[in-house]
Amino acid sequence: MSITNKKWILKTRPVDLVKESDFEFIEEVLPEIEDGEILTANQYLSADPTQRMWLRDVEGYMPPIQIGEVVRSSGIGKVLESKNPKYTEGDLVTGMVGWQTHTISTGKAENAFRVIPDILPIPTMLNVLGITGITAYYGLLEVGQPKAGETVLVSGAAGATGSVVAQIAKIKGCNVIGIAGGEEKCAWLKDCGLDHVIDYKNSDVHKELPKVASSGIDVYFDNVGGPLLETVLWHINLNARVVICGAISGYLDEELSPGPRNLINLLLKRARIEGFLVLDYLLRGDEAIEHLVAWLLEGKIKHREDIQEGIENCPETLNRLFTGKNIGKQMLKI
Repeated sequence: MSITNKKWILKTRPVDLVKESDFEFIEEVLPEIEDGEILTANQYLSADPTQRMWLRDVEGYMPPIQIGEVVRSSGIGKVLESKNPKYTEGDLVTGMVGWQTHTISTGKAENAFRVIPDILPIPTMLNVLGITGITAYYGLLEVGQPKAGETVLVSGAAGATGSVVAQIAKIKGCNVIGIAGGEEKCAWLKDCGLDHVIDYKNSDVHKELPKVASSGIDVYFDNVGGPLLETVLWHINLNARVVICGAISGYLDEELSPGPRNLINLLLKRARIEGFLVLDYLLRGDEAIEHLVAWLLEGKIKHREDIQEGIENCPETLNRLFTGKNIGKQMLKI
């Protein structure tokens, strides 16, 4: 079986927003798969802020993408051919497929794919029932540990992870405040049932927080970092929990931005600030997905996907995360 693969490889390290010239678009005829390998036809690719970090030549929780390598990306595909007993032709699988139309995987370690049930629309599987949902579930419930009646604040609340976090907090009986940019995003969050929404583009968050959180913040789920983190730290309660999930405000910066100047407030409030990686919880993913499926079917979690189309549009799809164009989960349909 002769398969032509179309893929994006890294050509040079991007500065600021990515450009097509930072990559090379290649077509290649794939070799026959060997024993232990599978061949997938990729259907949807996930666009995530952390991908921009992987494009830097900086060590992190995953190694940087090297010049000449396929751009790393999670996604969902269908098995076209399998010489691995764990997978069957026709299986729907999710894993690190990369910016390409087809993937040959050994099924080992970082190349391992997880078979997923073909029972819900694929965008939902890549969004709420994928890494996004698992991140939101464990980040909020295990790291943030909200209690009914507490006030939970979520930054980047109209994004993929933030929107799920906010709705789980509501399910758990919390007073939930979301921070987002623009009228459309804020209106959607109100439709999702949040108690209050702050439009940071059209208001002063520092002045708005006392109005909507007069009793203070018990849990802050941070997807943004930067000056916003400093602002929120002025409003935390005694024994507050600050969950660091991301810091998208600084992902395009070539130099580290100054940290919060008011960390002393963590001491005064006996508060806790803690970062986490979803990788630490993947082995418990089924537990999260079981609850997320139930909440979806009960109508307790709403979701949106911003779906771009065409493998040739991978760079621009990634940029949408940093220009504020997307609402909900950003993805690309091949």
